[in-house]
Amino acid sequence: MIRTHLPVLLSESVDYLVTKKNGIYFEGTLGFGGHTEEILSRLRKEGSIVSTDVDQNAFDYCKDKFKNENRIKLYNFNFSLVDVIAKIESLEFFDGILADLGVSSFQLDNAAAGFSYSINSKLDLRLDKNLRKTAADFINHESEEKIANVIFEYGEEKNSKRIARKISEARKIKSIEKTDELKKIISSVTNPKYLTKTLSRVFQSLRIYVNDELGALKSFLENSIPVLKKGGRLVVISYHSLEDRIVKEFFKYENLSCVCPTDAPICTCGKVKRLKIITRKPITPSETEIENNKRARSAKLRVAERI
Repeated sequence: MIRTHLPVLLSESVDYLVTKKNGIYFEGTLGFGGHTEEILSRLRKEGSIVSTDVDQNAFDYCKDKFKNENRIKLYNFNFSLVDVIAKIESLEFFDGILADLGVSSFQLDNAAAGFSYSINSKLDLRLDKNLRKTAADFINHESEEKIANVIFEYGEEKNSKRIARKISEARKIKSIEKTDELKKIISSVTNPKYLTKTLSRVFQSLRIYVNDELGALKSFLENSIPVLKKGGRLVVISYHSLEDRIVKEFFKYENLSCVCPTDAPICTCGKVKRLKIITRKPITPSETEIENNKRARSAKLRVAERI
């Protein structure tokens, strides 16, 4: 796990996050503890981290990894419940909040999880195994139109309708249960020149949908502000355009003090500015980091400060 997990934009994200060495910080996506270790290294003994992850493998790994560290509390919750976790911990505010939205290399390459189309396994794609529906449930029972919409919206795949039609035809003959079965279906209607990108988009779209990743992100952002101390930073690392757009638009909206029409004589909206944008443009990985970790190439770091 250690060899296959490289935290992305590590120094940059923690530099922005840790503004008080004795502060209390929330890490919304624990993963395998790469960012956690760096945060702890910046804190004094009075400082602490509350961290969470729905992935049981990651949670169990870090529970053992940090078993002798008394400055960390771990939860096997979705990160969107940041406000609930604050209440459980009897905390009014966090001094900073971090979310790395990426799926780790270990998870992507883990055959049991079914995230990778390069490894034949059950078509699962659930980060949280307590979720009721798997990716196989979705593509075997949802309508062709729904499947096409998910692949187009979450995977930004132009060939979504054709792929959905082929899935619909194939499942009439036999239920689609394995990643190789879905890969074969996609391959049959995709130009070999574009196959790798298409497979990535389709599997990404199914993963996002099954885990409601965008819904969880929106809830996380909204729930973070009330429990973020004034002057504290909200730091988010995203990996594809849909996530980044949500973060960018949320920061932009919360940076406004008025949303009235431009021709309104006076402000009547009652909008309160809650964030100050720190990174006007997203921070991206260096060429060196991308060389060492190809999966970091799409990462974007955005930071805002509570006011």
